[in-house]
Amino acid sequence: MTHNPVRPWRNIERRPSRQIHVGRVPVGGDAPISVQTMTNTLTTDVAGTIAQVQAAADAGADIVRVSVPDEASSKALKEIVRESPVPIVADIHFHYRRAIESAEAGAACLRINPGNIGSKERVREVIKAARDHGCSMRIGVNAGSLERHLLEKYGEPCPDAMIESGLDHIRILEDNDFHEFKISVKASDVFLAAAAYQGLAEATDAPIHLGITEAGGMLSGTVKSAVGLGNLLWMGIGDTLRVSLSADPVEEVKVGFEILKSLGLRHRGVNIISCPSCARQGFDVIKTVEILEKRLEHVKTPMSLSIIGCVVNGPGEALMTDVGFTGGGAGSGMIYMAGRQHHKLGNEGMVDHIVELVEKRAVEIQAELDAAEDAAAAAAAKAAE
Repeated sequence: MTHNPVRPWRNIERRPSRQIHVGRVPVGGDAPISVQTMTNTLTTDVAGTIAQVQAAADAGADIVRVSVPDEASSKALKEIVRESPVPIVADIHFHYRRAIESAEAGAACLRINPGNIGSKERVREVIKAARDHGCSMRIGVNAGSLERHLLEKYGEPCPDAMIESGLDHIRILEDNDFHEFKISVKASDVFLAAAAYQGLAEATDAPIHLGITEAGGMLSGTVKSAVGLGNLLWMGIGDTLRVSLSADPVEEVKVGFEILKSLGLRHRGVNIISCPSCARQGFDVIKTVEILEKRLEHVKTPMSLSIIGCVVNGPGEALMTDVGFTGGGAGSGMIYMAGRQHHKLGNEGMVDHIVELVEKRAVEIQAELDAAEDAAAAAAAKAAE
């Protein structure tokens, strides 16, 4: 029950793309779709920024972006990079010196539009710094900041304008024989972003960074991101993503993983399947799930838990989860392990007991995953002999 079985109607065929690296994190090719976020502290507040990076990493972020608007920030970046548990992307706008300083400070990637940083000589200087220090780049096209000549040509931000902007920036890098880049074409309008990404995916084999920019607050931004990114991911488009919310960066990471988990593209932590509750519920489902989500945040092993209020759908859902609890009558319900009835459990003290069962099962699953990984590595080594 650890993983969803492979079924033809569930498979997503990812768009072929070449692979680059953001520090130690591979992006594109057959690499898992990575989840990113961005700090919102002042970069010069080194301690505060490091704390936010650490919190994002603890939530599962593979990569964290940090804004570098001035020289003081690029100086602070060196210590942030040194203390960060994940690769750091330096967010650069217009100032080519900040890009060079960020590469020298150890940034794993530069988020930059090469056409917006000045002369060809300046572009070559940035590319040299990136190459010398092992930096990749992200071309970041945004509907809100398209080049003036493209707005004059197309009359307004539109998919064709965004795609043309992206391809223009790609050409600059490729003309300088630099290929370690990924690209995004973000917009706050879901339709605009989706159309631009679809066109871009057909025009280049570069890894694609997905995002619905300036998506909004926690609720509205989550919905917009799930609709926009979910549809693109379903079509196989996307190699890394950031959910942009007016909220704590940790929440962006959580939403990003939930989107990927819902499509079977990443498996991390406990996937709780729960009912919305109704008059049939044998216990307070909403409160129970809320507590369990908090209590099980520390579990990183991929596994599933069903919490269903009654026997209408409870047994069926429990058949497909690692651990399950189905509400019954007289203040008790049934615990399921690996889809089978295991023992009855009273509602009183149920949360502590379920947490204990999940933690125990997580250890078992992780051991199974580690053994499978070791076996695969041994088989690969033998085949290479």
